[in-house]
Amino acid sequence: MTETTPTATPQRPAGLPAQSPPVDPAETAKADARARLSWWRGDGGEGARRNLGLLATLVVLVVIGILTRPDLYGDASWVWGNTLTILKLASVVGVVTVGMTFVIIGGGIDLSVGAIVALAGVWCTTVATQSYGAGGMIFSALTVGLAVGVVNGLLISYGRLVPFIATLAMMVAARGLAAEISDKQTQVSENQFINGIASTNVLGIPLLVYILAAVVLAGWVLLNRTTFGRRTVAVGGNPEAARLAGINVRRHTVLLYALSGLCCGIAAVMLTAQATSAQAAMANLYELDAIAAAIIGGTLLSGGRGTIVGSLLGVIIFSTITNLFAINGLSTEAQNMVKGGIIVVAVLVQQVQFRSLTQFLARNRATTT
Repeated sequence: MTETTPTATPQRPAGLPAQSPPVDPAETAKADARARLSWWRGDGGEGARRNLGLLATLVVLVVIGILTRPDLYGDASWVWGNTLTILKLASVVGVVTVGMTFVIIGGGIDLSVGAIVALAGVWCTTVATQSYGAGGMIFSALTVGLAVGVVNGLLISYGRLVPFIATLAMMVAARGLAAEISDKQTQVSENQFINGIASTNVLGIPLLVYILAAVVLAGWVLLNRTTFGRRTVAVGGNPEAARLAGINVRRHTVLLYALSGLCCGIAAVMLTAQATSAQAAMANLYELDAIAAAIIGGTLLSGGRGTIVGSLLGVIIFSTITNLFAINGLSTEAQNMVKGGIIVVAVLVQQVQFRSLTQFLARNRATTT
């Protein structure tokens, strides 16, 4: 029996795999461009698209300011000072909004954030608390905010209360307790360290802005780079699926509301420093501002999606609108009507966008192909 061996051809030795077709660099570049465009058009690029839209809105607001008050915007020093004023105005609400964003992404809502800020501010400015110095005041504010947030989470997770009802009841109770503690009087902060937080500048930028930046950065890392953030998105998107995946949904919900309360405690210290006092009526309607900023920033009211950067841009947009109305001498009533209209439009856009986004993108990709 003779053994046959493969024959070789002049072009290619026998036994070697067939040559792959030559790679065209131009086609590779086109494929890469299509891949990048596909990401931009898909759900992965939705946050970037929305953030660019928010930046465009800020540019439009600045243009409106230039057109309405060219005498002010012609002064470079005034523009820089006004920018710092807007950021300082956004700092307290921005810290509250970070906690609110986590709660909404997790499928909840917190109507008590303004009342928690007031209660923490009043508690940390009592005579007994101030006797412990700045450390005692800050510790008291953070502890009160955290404790109230935990109570909210326990009522919702283990008490089976609807988040709207539980936090609404807490809003009333916290305001009442703050009024009882302060005897309906304004409590003046005598601590110079606390009062100096609002007036201290570092490299020409207010310390309050640095605090906001630190909280935003910590919130971004927590949401995008940790297991806690991934669990938050999972719980908000589908609580039952998250439970079946091994996530303790009840405990995680408590942690979300505790985080919101902690942010309120930080905001209470900042607001107390700005006013050098605290009272039961402080931080009025902060819950609406925080919810509105989160919605404008792309956080879904139904939960499961949202970004910290988008919420921050939403806060800055509302602060810019407030500043724009102030420099033009317009009434607060008109400002509130504009804010309300923006909230309605944002919710309508969310409903239309996320109902038809998948179908539209699928049709668009098919047509492009």
